[in-house]
Amino acid sequence: MTLFIVEDDNIQSLILEMMVSKLGFDCKGKSDNGKHAVEEILQIKPDIILMDVMLKDTYDGIDVARIIKSHYDPVIIYVSGNSDGIHKNRAEKYGYHDFIAKPVSIHKLKQAFDTIGEN
Repeated sequence: MTLFIVEDDNIQSLILEMMVSKLGFDCKGKSDNGKHAVEEILQIKPDIILMDVMLKDTYDGIDVARIIKSHYDPVIIYVSGNSDGIHKNRAEKYGYHDFIAKPVSIHKLKQAFDTIGEN
């Protein structure tokens, strides 16, 4: 399965990339802003998207998910420091597989990946 990371913190992005690589996933791309993420994701069409909620530009991760899901239906796993009810409720409108609060562990990612296809 192919994977794309949307994360505006370069260190977090690198850590996520190393974790998914250890779990055997092929990271096809990364982006640190919403507009670029939409463009890249629609071109690559990865199976899984690891999505931060807060990003550096006018689109946040939930906006990116809304736009992407209007074109195709990837598995979206939010990886965010914003795991409050407001963000989760907003994200639920567009659907997601899991919502993991930072700091992320490889164990939490593996659990999320292991349940893909069960929903």
